[in-house]
Amino acid sequence: MKKWYGGVLIASLFMLLILRYGLMKNPIGESYLTSLISPNASNPLEWRRAAAPPAVQNPENSSQVIPTDTIVSGLFAWRNISKEEQRSLQTWNLLKDLINHDHVFSNGVEAIKEAGNAWNNLMLSVEEEKRGYTNDSLARRAKEKQCPHFLNKINATDLDNGGFKLQVPCGLTQGSSITIIGIPNGLLGNFKIDLTGEPLPGEPDPPIILHYNVRLHGDKITENPVIVQNTWTIAHDWGEEERCPSPSPEKIIKVDELDQCNKLVGKDDNRSMHFSNSGRSSMAQEGFKNRRYFPFNQGSLFVATLRVGLEGIQTTVDGKHITSFAYRETLEPWLVNEVRISGDMNLISVLASGLPTSEDSEHTIDLELLKSTPLTPHKPVDLFIGVFSTANNFKRRMAVRRTWMQYASVRSGAVAVRFFVGLHKNQIVNGELWNEARTYGDIQLMPFVDYYSLITWKTLAICIFGTKVVSAKFVMKTDDDAFVRVDEVLTSLNRIHVTSGLLYGLINSDSRPHRNSDSKWYISPEEWPEETYPPWAHGPGYVVSHDVAKEVYKRYKKGCLKLMLYVQMFKLEDVAMGIWIADMKKEGLEVQYKNEERVFNVGCKDGYVVAHYQGPREMLCLWQKLQEGNVARCCGD
Repeated sequence: MKKWYGGVLIASLFMLLILRYGLMKNPIGESYLTSLISPNASNPLEWRRAAAPPAVQNPENSSQVIPTDTIVSGLFAWRNISKEEQRSLQTWNLLKDLINHDHVFSNGVEAIKEAGNAWNNLMLSVEEEKRGYTNDSLARRAKEKQCPHFLNKINATDLDNGGFKLQVPCGLTQGSSITIIGIPNGLLGNFKIDLTGEPLPGEPDPPIILHYNVRLHGDKITENPVIVQNTWTIAHDWGEEERCPSPSPEKIIKVDELDQCNKLVGKDDNRSMHFSNSGRSSMAQEGFKNRRYFPFNQGSLFVATLRVGLEGIQTTVDGKHITSFAYRETLEPWLVNEVRISGDMNLISVLASGLPTSEDSEHTIDLELLKSTPLTPHKPVDLFIGVFSTANNFKRRMAVRRTWMQYASVRSGAVAVRFFVGLHKNQIVNGELWNEARTYGDIQLMPFVDYYSLITWKTLAICIFGTKVVSAKFVMKTDDDAFVRVDEVLTSLNRIHVTSGLLYGLINSDSRPHRNSDSKWYISPEEWPEETYPPWAHGPGYVVSHDVAKEVYKRYKKGCLKLMLYVQMFKLEDVAMGIWIADMKKEGLEVQYKNEERVFNVGCKDGYVVAHYQGPREMLCLWQKLQEGNVARCCGD
């Protein structure tokens, strides 16, 4: 009997050692481990849906801290997905160490927490689909998940206490616009337009990406009519007001080359001035043209359009530019989930157009030609191109697939191209993105929400893919609105014949940090103390050699990339690469800077190698011109 007890004791100790080893290899937690294997499963290696940890939510008490392990377990836990689906996650686990450095990244913690929630919701949806939930309600829900190109509401009436709300299911992107037709009425005629995001779990109110407040009779600061623009988040409350007319006209900045506030906006002292039909003197006409005016008037119809630009949101009223509002950190147009209109207004019509929409692959004629060429294991490629993109930029990615991704070198597999895309806070967009990734096989998902301030994480991911997933002789970074002449890039790399220590592109050797605090690119002396940057190549298209990309990943693994010290620098990913390379040079790397003046940072010029800021139509036009005459000619002006 004692021997039997002794045998049981030894066996128990042995099992405890096995469990201990399992927990050390996968330190997610005991409760998670116990639910991994289903006793009724036909395949003992199959993971159950219950194994996924709960979605990460914001705590009721803002002082409560969500453990890092919980976040990691949600994002990096094993999932029951196919090999084809795993192709979009080839850099995912290799970025796991980001969580160890997030305290020095701008909004890094928030981006990872939000991604944990988004990822779990997405995986739940994917698993439901695999289980064959095809009842009528789910079929209707699947139809609703299509991102519409436009939305409209006409014959609206006076706004009640709740105001008017128009849901924008897949956010806004560059070129999207919201047009509002209405008549200010009521006692004061004041009204506001809010572009809001989605509230995080546990938060009562959504962030406001743009608060556009029209006050016809002024406010506490002025008795004159004024437009006030601002943002709001639960974490930071209201931001700094931007008023039009501005109390400091000399400080008016430009956003997308348009004034923050039109200098003619102001109190109209000649509102009752009329001219007879018999004619006007040239002096009267000139005075009418240049006199100050306010674009909204009580009882008068207006047509206002809020248009999404590259740097901010532009507002026109009755065809005239009135205000510009630069995007603020973490409050970007892709986050917009709803248009809210309230106040004293007779609302006639609201139209949202140019919205991001995905292409229905079932009706895509050339689908097989658009799918990426599978990577051959252990076969090196000549060039790997990583393309920055955001989740709802569906049209831009399709334009790239139909144009420069059709080069023979790309189709043959000598050049590999992948889009690097962070998660969206909107479940509909993430669902569309997941389907797109499965269909085309050319998307690499990132384990964080895609804030612009974190784009250098994507630079890191591109270096990882180009050296760990594939072995590329050269690694290139570009954007989804850039047209790349892949053949000419390869020709240039062969011509310069540099295989190590290379930075190729439009080199800037004498740039300085922006010290103007009003600038979008402001860098404080604390963030970058030196007067100049080391040489760097402009972001729309630069190439580094394999050894440089490999060293970037190596330093990241060790936690010693220099930009870990500089938070704001992550807005300047191209400058970041220049700084990393300069550090390598100091430590003995022989660096070769090869300038390519045919990389056009803004727009297009004939003979280009890379043309930036090209919309989907321009991309298709450029490709057609190349096919017709094999000449790099630009489209339009």
